[in-house]
Amino acid sequence: MTLRVLHLAGSAVSDFHADLSLTYARGCLAATADPDRYEAVPAYVSPDGRWRFPGTFDADAITAAPVLDPPDALAHLGRLRPDVVLPQMFCRPGMTSYRALFDVLRIPLVGNTGDVMAIGASKAAAKAMVAAAGVDVAAGEVLHRGERPTVAPPAVVKPEDADNSLGVTLVRAPGEYEAALAEAFAHAERVLVEEFVPLGREVRCGIVERDGELVGLPLEEYRLDADARPIRGYADKLAPATGGGLRLVAKDNPDVVLVDPDDPLTARVHDVARRAHVALGCRDHSLFDLRVDPAGRPVFLEASLYCSFSPQSVLAVMARAGGIGLDELLAIGIRGALARAV
Repeated sequence: MTLRVLHLAGSAVSDFHADLSLTYARGCLAATADPDRYEAVPAYVSPDGRWRFPGTFDADAITAAPVLDPPDALAHLGRLRPDVVLPQMFCRPGMTSYRALFDVLRIPLVGNTGDVMAIGASKAAAKAMVAAAGVDVAAGEVLHRGERPTVAPPAVVKPEDADNSLGVTLVRAPGEYEAALAEAFAHAERVLVEEFVPLGREVRCGIVERDGELVGLPLEEYRLDADARPIRGYADKLAPATGGGLRLVAKDNPDVVLVDPDDPLTARVHDVARRAHVALGCRDHSLFDLRVDPAGRPVFLEASLYCSFSPQSVLAVMARAGGIGLDELLAIGIRGALARAV
């Protein structure tokens, strides 16, 4: 039986988030095309909140598609009757409200719920929940505008709910706080100031739920330099692409490598990631950034609880290295979503 899969992309917030979403969604649509198994139905939400249902995610197709206000879009969804939704929006409403919408519509959704995504997007909330489960986290505090940090440098200043290292600064001396806070507050209403964890290693760990088992995937490691580049920044992740849109810098970066599964660090990080997955109430998949101090202690930094199912998606790259191809990864997610609908 062919399943009708709604690919939900775009952003109700900004062109930046819309471009980021389309960067991944186009890759997913091309790589997972299988007309014998799936009927792909693209849906695009623009920053003005209106919907389009183009045949593809090409710019010309999106421009040419009829524009629908939300009530008309919902009526169109009712006529489409998708079997499952693959959410690929990265703005806050896209990760939360739009996911919750499909729960209300009783259309199965691949991945984490809107409320879990909201917790994951709040760095402070995610840290608190995983810390309660016994996971080590960097000590820190949340600041509002006008408040001053009490954490002694060196410290990392970051927006409390922004992604892709926007507005992140390493503060080495008290006099650097003012500029760092201004940069972070440019991207969020709350700022997180954390004690700097000395660099041993920095890794990302993915978890996939397969047949009730939390499968730890091969780790991705970021080769940093304690003096020249002690933390990752926005430029390490995204850059403007030729012809418009965004380019995924990390995918072509020789300083991003997969860790040998036999490395003793893998088992320690997998244990931390599984506990974090359960503590946050995740389902289907999860992704976590961890700093490993010079003594080999993994320290939770933040959660990234989405997967775009593009070949360039971090989780897809990790899964492939662990013997789970993109087709299987998508099938696992769809099976999980459909099983919850029974």
